[in-house]
Amino acid sequence: MSSSVLLMAMSLDGYIAGPNDRPGNPGGDGFMRLHKWYERPDGEFGRPEGPAGEVWDELNATGAVLVGRRTAEQVDYYGGEHHDGVPIFVLSRQPAPEIEEKYPQVKIVSDIETAMAQAKAAAGDKDVLVHGAVTAQKALEAGVLDELQIDQVPVLFGEGLRLFDVLPNRIELDVVRVIDTPAATHIRYRVRR
Repeated sequence: MSSSVLLMAMSLDGYIAGPNDRPGNPGGDGFMRLHKWYERPDGEFGRPEGPAGEVWDELNATGAVLVGRRTAEQVDYYGGEHHDGVPIFVLSRQPAPEIEEKYPQVKIVSDIETAMAQAKAAAGDKDVLVHGAVTAQKALEAGVLDELQIDQVPVLFGEGLRLFDVLPNRIELDVVRVIDTPAATHIRYRVRR
């Protein structure tokens, strides 16, 4: 059965983006520091060596992507291709037929429950990769987010965009796995139902 999994790199103080996060500067100032954990020895970004490679493999084995419109716009809807041609579902109240025409793999969906149901159906027996702070918050509130893969990076940003600034109530999690490396501690949680 498919699970929905939020995958986010986060600073120790809870930031997933630096200041000035906007189109043209996706992730804000200093954003790539949060992703150095998958920088290879040759300086290129890709599957990291060692145990963190398992997290990379899981990311690239997902069958669909669910992302918020703000995040999608900042990265030009991933150019219509996140990985392996999987469908991309964008949570947005506003239709965008021009985007769906430009990128056939991108579908705009107006509510989180429908978006997640469509993403899971498209993913089949693979997981759904969830991106974006607001999308994560809405999915948690609606009870449609199953797991969180947080790549906790040993840095304090001090400002930017926090992952969980606003939640409707306390949400209990169970730790499923911990992969500890010098570059990041990768913690996978299951949402307790």
